[in-house]
Amino acid sequence: MFKKQPLKVNNTAQKPPSLNMISEGTHIKGTINSKSDLRIAGRIDGDCICKGKIIVTSTANLSGNLISTDADISGYVDGTVKVAGKLTLRQGSVVGGDLHTKTLIVEEGAQFNGSCKMGEGNAELNGMLDAEFAKSTKIKKPAKQEA
Repeated sequence: MFKKQPLKVNNTAQKPPSLNMISEGTHIKGTINSKSDLRIAGRIDGDCICKGKIIVTSTANLSGNLISTDADISGYVDGTVKVAGKLTLRQGSVVGGDLHTKTLIVEEGAQFNGSCKMGEGNAELNGMLDAEFAKSTKIKKPAKQEA
């Protein structure tokens, strides 16, 4: 009798935001690439590359690089963190690697062991378009060494 119609704004159907979740008790080995937001509560051994926001919960353990538009970290990250927008380190978070971000918020009790490059002057992050961000976040493989 009643059909649900999608909400239209300016003649376009509005879709709910997409969110990928890695739950507690989940262990992933490998690189994760996502075009939408990512919430990590489990363990990942590998890099996380996200076009949206990455949320690392207090139960999460990431051993690899984290590259995203925005990030909110409450758990453990062992690797370089590269965020084009805002990076928030929550109380109890531990980051063992360098930080590259435009804006940094650090709560009392958060830790990071590494160097930090940030602000408008950071050429790696300043004013990147989507295509530039995608190109700059591509993980480069080390050259093979001959014996």
